[in-house]
Amino acid sequence: MSNKPNVNQLNLAPPETVPLVCVVIPACNVVQTLGSLLMQLKTLSLPVIVVDDGSTDGTGEVAAEAGVEIIRHNTNSGKGKSLRDGMQWGLGRGYTTFILMDGDGQHLPRDLKRLAAAVEDPSVGVAVGNRMRNLRSMPYIRRCTNWVMSLFISLLCRQRIPDSQCGFRAIRADLLQKIKLTTDRYEIETEMLVKAARAGFKIVSVPITTIYQNERSRIHPIADALRFFRFIRNLE
Repeated sequence: MSNKPNVNQLNLAPPETVPLVCVVIPACNVVQTLGSLLMQLKTLSLPVIVVDDGSTDGTGEVAAEAGVEIIRHNTNSGKGKSLRDGMQWGLGRGYTTFILMDGDGQHLPRDLKRLAAAVEDPSVGVAVGNRMRNLRSMPYIRRCTNWVMSLFISLLCRQRIPDSQCGFRAIRADLLQKIKLTTDRYEIETEMLVKAARAGFKIVSVPITTIYQNERSRIHPIADALRFFRFIRNLE
């Protein structure tokens, strides 16, 4: 079955009412947390696009009830594919800034405006949330893995990026128009940074608060590590 966005399932707002900032949320089986997040975002009066990535638990229905835009994947296609589809939709609508955040309740909407403000400087392509000031709440294995990967990616980008794997970030549309994102899964977070740096954009970090609950990590260490190193190897 095709995983292209189903345009018939989108709730389109009149073009003249479109603001410049759009929130993109890749969502797969997050029915327990998505509704609360969307309620919080509604108070900020920002447009939201939820990419329902093959959920089987009613995630798409929660998004529909909240009245946000929805792209549905018939089968799970990965976080990278979801982000690419969401941002591509937004580019076609004329948005100039995208806020990317997860649907699992870890990211707080109150930090959103500081991320958006950080990319108002046209020399800054990406603003990445920095969780590393809140290490006590971060699971130990995640902290170690993130530290090693962030050091490696900082060297690759020739810019200091203390929390390279944070999914809560802002990205400028003009950067997206100059690079081509191709990865389908978690390696997109690295791809985005490397290609931004190579295109001459700055990458800045913005301190954020992250809420860790007892959620199960969706990262598969071996498979995702292999994809990551394959991506690095294939960089031109």
